Amino acid sequence: MRFQRVSAIPVKPEALARLGALRARPAQGRVPSYVLQLNPEQKFAIVVDSQLSRLYLFRNVNGRPQYVEDYYVTLGKRGMEKTREGDQRTPVGVYHVVATLPRNKLTDFYGAGAFPINYPNAWDRLMGRNGHGIWLHGTPSNTYSRPPRASDGCIVLANPDLEQVGRDVQIGLTPVIIADEIQWSSPAAVDADREALAHAIDAWRSDWESRDTARYLSHYSRRFRANGQDYAVWAARKQKINSGKSWIKVGISDLAMFRYPRERDFALVSFDQNYRSNNLSNVIRKVQYWAKENGSWKILYEGAG
Repeated sequence: MRFQRVSAIPVKPEALARLGALRARPAQGRVPSYVLQLNPEQKFAIVVDSQLSRLYLFRNVNGRPQYVEDYYVTLGKRGMEKTREGDQRTPVGVYHVVATLPRNKLTDFYGAGAFPINYPNAWDRLMGRNGHGIWLHGTPSNTYSRPPRASDGCIVLANPDLEQVGRDVQIGLTPVIIADEIQWSSPAAVDADREALAHAIDAWRSDWESRDTARYLSHYSRRFRANGQDYAVWAARKQKINSGKSWIKVGISDLAMFRYPRERDFALVSFDQNYRSNNLSNVIRKVQYWAKENGSWKILYEGAG
């Protein structure tokens, strides 16, 4: 008996990505290690897993992420870690949605609409990364979905999925964390990380209030850079400012903390800072990047956010 040879049927990369995400679903109760704390105004958070071509949506429950749903996405055709304009890569980092662009303001290529994110953020700029126009957006009206690696760096969802996610997006608030692969942890482990970083932030605040500038500056890394200033310039400026204070009070509210993908012991922190002293009062939204050095959290960057 002769058997006819049958060629293997090629499997589309999208089908493999969808199957891979189904097989790699996290165990019940696990949470992404990146989301240490959401502030009360951030109702939802988005975390993207590039290896699985998957976007996960979480609800804010008392500052902790609670899984809602996940969706297939297309990412940059040349992979991850955007560093320059036109490299067709998707950035890796912690961002937030900065605008909404409705369908009637765009060409059909973007489908149901778009949500730009704040790439490059302050850390990207310090690292010399450039480029612009990284969006979450939909697909053309004649296309349901695109292959896993087919965008010029944007995060692309099927139009029904974008519309569903878009209902929960808050402009200026919703964090978008883009990772090579999501690290899933127990809530207890994330709580421990959050408490350790929160303790370091409160110690920084308390030492600032003490007007002991040496103690205050001990919370800053010697690698600190911000607004064209290195640590030496920053320290000299703070010494001069603090010498003119008879008292200082610093309040922190609406604190959010996120571990940075790809980086070890590196975090983005943001909060409302209520600063009062004998000769100045102001309230600003502050952004800081913290890193562990020799087992202690230190500030690498800070600025208005």
